[in-house]
Amino acid sequence: MRTGKLPPELLTRLLRDLPRDERLLVRPGLGRDAAAVAAGDHVLILTADPVTFTAERAGWYAVHLSANDVACLGGEPRWFLATVIAPPDTDEAALAEVVADISAACIEVGAVPAGGHTEVSEAVAQIVVAGAMVGETTRERLFPSEAACTGDALLQVGPIAVEGTALLAREAAPRLAAAGVPRASIVAAAALLFDPGISVLPMARALWRLPGLRALHDPTEGGLASGAWELAAAAGLGVIVERAALLIHPLTREVSAALRLDPAGLLASGSLLASVDAAQAGAALAQLRAAGFAARRIGRVGSPDGGAILVEEDGTTAPLPRFDRDEVARLLADRR
Repeated sequence: MRTGKLPPELLTRLLRDLPRDERLLVRPGLGRDAAAVAAGDHVLILTADPVTFTAERAGWYAVHLSANDVACLGGEPRWFLATVIAPPDTDEAALAEVVADISAACIEVGAVPAGGHTEVSEAVAQIVVAGAMVGETTRERLFPSEAACTGDALLQVGPIAVEGTALLAREAAPRLAAAGVPRASIVAAAALLFDPGISVLPMARALWRLPGLRALHDPTEGGLASGAWELAAAAGLGVIVERAALLIHPLTREVSAALRLDPAGLLASGSLLASVDAAQAGAALAQLRAAGFAARRIGRVGSPDGGAILVEEDGTTAPLPRFDRDEVARLLADRR
């Protein structure tokens, strides 16, 4: 198999016959990055995600990625567990850095490290951190992807692909330089990892309070295009995305153009997709902008038989690309 996410059809088949539990309010499925479990008056949000693209700041990455998944279901991150697997040539300082990064990131998102597992193994070529986050919310503040409705406005909050742009600047700087990207742009692109950063917690908290919010999804591997496709697929619906409306960071445009990559298919942690009652979309956008977040209506949720459609900048339409293999993964694999 190719590197990247499993093909949706395969994932659906693998998950189809899993045991069920009546307390499991959100169960495994396409477009569902976290589970929700009824626990008395509260709902626990459970998610797990590995960091495999890079070993740099892997502990910090793992905390923020899992916290983002919790936030998309309306949960506050509470407890983090990490499985850390290191190759035999790893020194103590490298492991200490992973632990320090996990601790610092947990403080940033309001969670605490609660345990996990560490080992040295020849099965990996770099340090791999697989994180699991437990969060809390209520039934009233639960926003699963499957809650999206036909006719909803599709909002984007935060520019897409700052994560992919930063990763390319860090992992493929020589190739960017050879393609004519100035060193100042490469340095600035690498800094996007922290400013504006990959955390969606602040914008998620703002979205929770908005009128008409039905569903949230953070586009990660496979970029905004795959994220929009997943959100609609989880609800059994279609989606229409307008490329001209997408919020794309100028550095992302520069890096993508140099490497001939589609920004809509680049790792996109740091932005959010929201399915909002169309009648409330204008008010929601106004409140988001007043709170300091870049936000835009980029399309709508369609009917099940409408499929996933991309409206190009010239007004022509095409099937919305489904990047089962993220553009970053494709580029780095081609480099090898």
